[in-house]
Amino acid sequence: MSAVPAGIEPVVALLGSFPPRECGIATFTRDLFHALSAGGHATRGVAAIDEPGAVRRYGPDVRWRLDQDDPRSYDHLATALDRAGADVLSIQHEFGLFGGHDGELLLRLLDRLVTPAVVTLHTVLGAPSGHLRQLTRALCDSSAATVVLARAAIPLLADVYGVDPAKVHYIPHGIPTVKRTRGSRRRTKAALGLSGRTVLSTFGLIGPSKGIEHVIRALPEVVRAHPDLLYVVLGQTHPGQLRHAGEEYRESLQGLVAELGLERHVRFDARYLDQDELVRWLLATDVYLMPYLDPEQIVSGTLAYAVGSGKAVVATQFRYARELLSGGRGELVPFRDSDAITRKLLRLLGDRPALAGMERRAYEASREMEWPNVAAAYRRLFARLAAPARGQRIA
Repeated sequence: MSAVPAGIEPVVALLGSFPPRECGIATFTRDLFHALSAGGHATRGVAAIDEPGAVRRYGPDVRWRLDQDDPRSYDHLATALDRAGADVLSIQHEFGLFGGHDGELLLRLLDRLVTPAVVTLHTVLGAPSGHLRQLTRALCDSSAATVVLARAAIPLLADVYGVDPAKVHYIPHGIPTVKRTRGSRRRTKAALGLSGRTVLSTFGLIGPSKGIEHVIRALPEVVRAHPDLLYVVLGQTHPGQLRHAGEEYRESLQGLVAELGLERHVRFDARYLDQDELVRWLLATDVYLMPYLDPEQIVSGTLAYAVGSGKAVVATQFRYARELLSGGRGELVPFRDSDAITRKLLRLLGDRPALAGMERRAYEASREMEWPNVAAAYRRLFARLAAPARGQRIA
């Protein structure tokens, strides 16, 4: 990407979910906003998306609110954003965040907005419905630029959706800066009460698509070779799963643990982790596991964090894992294959030099993903759009 145009310091507003809402997009929006602000980039604030019935107290970063299902809220926000004096609006897009059929109310805002919009697509489906294909194409056509978090999304948008690849820009998923120091794993384990344990972990919102049962079934043979092993499953049940089936999935996992006699070796922690806690648990982890079942998943914040923390990862062959773990930065296994997970874990845990080499390669390859670098990449893109926009702003 080219350098920032001379004399152009883009002024940016952001639209997305935002803490205290507990979801990955809220964390991403907050981290991008703070990274842009920390780099000295002018920001006009955040427009936070609220789902129906939500009552939240936001901090001073949130200047506007968008009622997800109210069409008039989109109209009012477009007017407010145009009057705010921003050069660019950065929109975080995920299915379920915006109202209307498949989130099509976002198009209503884009149609009324004069300020150039940059839409970051956090999901790009490989086999969308006809309506989703048309909607995604319309979102890209209505924005000044589109950002994707995986390189594989660029040809996917071109081939499946008919999006002009010249308008699509790859900027990696941001990660916190984690310093690897000698003894940090040992010290973190001690602080968490895990001294002497070999720690495997999986984080995130829990639901059937995570495939955690396949890891649990892989563990008996691994435990026989490593009696100190502990598999930690950290995260709340996904809100959608809770609405439709309650804690059925988590309870089925707990039942499987009991059936296999693994109570000493599997721990469930149903908290939503903030970023500091997540990094702390990653530092204590020996191998991070992602047995996800969706081969089309093209972004994962937890995988980005694991690689950025220099963790050895064993993952199924979903799109983002194939991209991020290439070059010996992780191990891939077939979907729903507990035996393959067993073999990978036995090999890694039985060959500490190989595990350390994988950790080093993952850490070194992910430095471009640190938030200051990611914010600089966004700033370069925003600056290219800022100059022509300044003549169109509503006073």
